Amino acid sequence: MSKTTKDKRSLNIGGVFFLLIVIPLSLMAFLIANGMFKLGVTINERTVKVLDNRVQEDIRARAVNTANEVASFLRECNKDLQVATIIPASDSLYKQFVSENKRPVWIKSNGKIQQVMIPLYKEMALIDKNGNEQIKIVDGQVAKKLVNVSNPANTTYKSEDYFAKTKNLNKGEIYVSPVTGLYVDKAAFAKGQKFSGVVRFATPVFNQNGFAGIIVLSLDYRHLAEFTDHLIPTQAEKVFEADTSTGDYAYMVDHRGFMIVHPTDSHIVGLTPDGKVVPTLTAENAAEMSKKGMEALNMNQLGFMDPNIVKITKDASQGKTGILMYKYNGVTKFVAYAPIKFYASNLPQPAGFGWVGLGLDVDKFNAEATKLSKNIEKESKAWTATVIFILIASMIILFFIMLLLVRGITRSLRAEVPKGSEGSESFDDDDDDDK
Repeated sequence: MSKTTKDKRSLNIGGVFFLLIVIPLSLMAFLIANGMFKLGVTINERTVKVLDNRVQEDIRARAVNTANEVASFLRECNKDLQVATIIPASDSLYKQFVSENKRPVWIKSNGKIQQVMIPLYKEMALIDKNGNEQIKIVDGQVAKKLVNVSNPANTTYKSEDYFAKTKNLNKGEIYVSPVTGLYVDKAAFAKGQKFSGVVRFATPVFNQNGFAGIIVLSLDYRHLAEFTDHLIPTQAEKVFEADTSTGDYAYMVDHRGFMIVHPTDSHIVGLTPDGKVVPTLTAENAAEMSKKGMEALNMNQLGFMDPNIVKITKDASQGKTGILMYKYNGVTKFVAYAPIKFYASNLPQPAGFGWVGLGLDVDKFNAEATKLSKNIEKESKAWTATVIFILIASMIILFFIMLLLVRGITRSLRAEVPKGSEGSESFDDDDDDDK
């Protein structure tokens, strides 16, 4: 066998190795690198959209669940009211009833956040057919001073008409007052003051002579606020206080469009000490009221900021659930809303008690989503570079293995040639056969 033939065989073996190993590996490297690059581009293009769709549906579902929880809670209050009508009228039994009906609320005391059990009802009262209070429990104690509440000026907040609204109802029907409490302006809220008030549940009572008076349970406002004050729409865990600067918080609006629960208490509609409702923001007074630190909101009056704000209130008052975008003070808000399906004599279907809104700042959310997509793209590029490096290193190693194999095969072929035959013509069995 000539040296030329052996070299050719070595080259042929090297070529076969190259075709079977190196070229497929190179193609695989190219396809993997190209695929990961395209994956990074796709992630970069779609991450924000995918997150938006997922978050929208999550927040919508959470809005519905929260609204349903509020409605269920209010129905429980109605049941308590019906029970109160059959309790024997006495100071001790009324006091016991109030003390036994408690729910937990979160408070901050001495710098520590803790959960405490407090009575559901700040007040319980039995009022006769003329409006005179017969028995009254206030903050767990028997009240000594009893008044005639048929005159709104004598009521706790100087303007309440729950007696007039209840006395003409039929047995079993109830009247539910709006959230009622003194307004907390921006300056007071900044110093730590919180909105405090009640929601009054009232129903008539009867004896053998007919209408005998009314029973009133006054829900402590804090129990209502618990449903949204600690809720962050984009996270499962609740917090003690939502940070409104993030735009990621929940709120509650009543059937009239008034804000009744909000992390910023100065947005909650309240009364002046003489019983008048504070003015809410309108196109005409917004600048003046904001300057005074009085920013109570009625969503029906905020169309000057964005018509969709009014549309949300209209949809919710028709019992609809939905998602809308609107601008508030130049900030683009995404809001999922759901009606609170609790009804009373003065809260008919479909509007009911009001609605729950869960919102977030779209620009801030998109900034976070964009940041996340860039991190994913960066990680994708890092993985692509790593894969390419591994594949190149593998090809280099395989190339050296190929050289070693070729050299080994060459030595083996040379060893087959008898000593002293180099340079002579070689012939093989095929040549013999030809002869």
